[in-house]
Amino acid sequence: MDTTTREPVHAGPAAELLDLYQQLLVIRRTEKAAHDLFLAGLVKGTTHLAAGQEAVAVGAAAALRPDDYVFATYRGHHHAIARGATPEECLAELMSKATGVCKAKGGSMHLTKASHNMLGSYAIVGAHLPMAAGAAWSAQLRGSGQVAVAFFGDGATNIGAFHEALNLAAVWKLPVIFVCENNLYMEYTPIASVTAVKDPAAGRAPAYGIPAEIIDGNDVLTVWDAMRAAVERARNGNGPTVIEARTYRHYGHSRTDPGKYRPEAEVREWMARDPLTVARAHLRRLGLSDAAVEQAEAAAERIVAEAIDAAKQAPEADPAEAFTDVWADGGAAWRS
Repeated sequence: MDTTTREPVHAGPAAELLDLYQQLLVIRRTEKAAHDLFLAGLVKGTTHLAAGQEAVAVGAAAALRPDDYVFATYRGHHHAIARGATPEECLAELMSKATGVCKAKGGSMHLTKASHNMLGSYAIVGAHLPMAAGAAWSAQLRGSGQVAVAFFGDGATNIGAFHEALNLAAVWKLPVIFVCENNLYMEYTPIASVTAVKDPAAGRAPAYGIPAEIIDGNDVLTVWDAMRAAVERARNGNGPTVIEARTYRHYGHSRTDPGKYRPEAEVREWMARDPLTVARAHLRRLGLSDAAVEQAEAAAERIVAEAIDAAKQAPEADPAEAFTDVWADGGAAWRS
């Protein structure tokens, strides 16, 4: 098991990195918009923001094909946007508008865009890991060359479904990648205080004979590199990989959590490693001009500002929509 921190080797063209940086910015600003709209009373239900964890979603998405499958957690705004959901339809979903990505039936915790193979955000911790294995099995049986990716938090590693999914993925050599977004806390409890191994995901992978790696989840290039290698392995028929991405959420667990249980020094240290700061440092190293960076920042700000306005102006969802899409044919009538 490789438990070293990977150094980014795939710098890529500067234009590619600039595009990734703009994606990070769009997600960060969308998260901020969700926070502000909630405080304004315009978002229904709670939210679990992923600000600070954007590099995991953006870097991973950069390594995937459009037809690959993605499964995420209830902290999944960043994954939905990275896989093609627009800020407008995500914010509209949070605001229970008809133009929402799920027509207001999912809300913050269930963002889904099946047309882009973003097959959902799941509120039941760990429940989607076997589903990702199932999608990978389907791809394997069909010989489609697709891979499935399951993103999950560190707390899910103490759930039985995590072990069941890894076991079958290893036995059947499934083309699935398990990406743990280890933000150090399972809700309010430090993962280290309730877990027997130092690395909750990567430390358990060897029991199933699965290659594992621990990476800097705040570095979009590092995530991209690790995912490219794991995806290649999966597509070549060599089975699953576990990636444990160390990252940190900027907000508390949910909107009701101020996050005061986290040591101030720890928060400062992680804030200094903000994914946006890390990406900007790479851009400077690659010689990108300040003007180019500022242009990307302005574009991201414009995209999200327009999304906020459009979501506010969108019509309210039709309650009748609650009875659609219950079954595969789009209806709701019970089948016996």
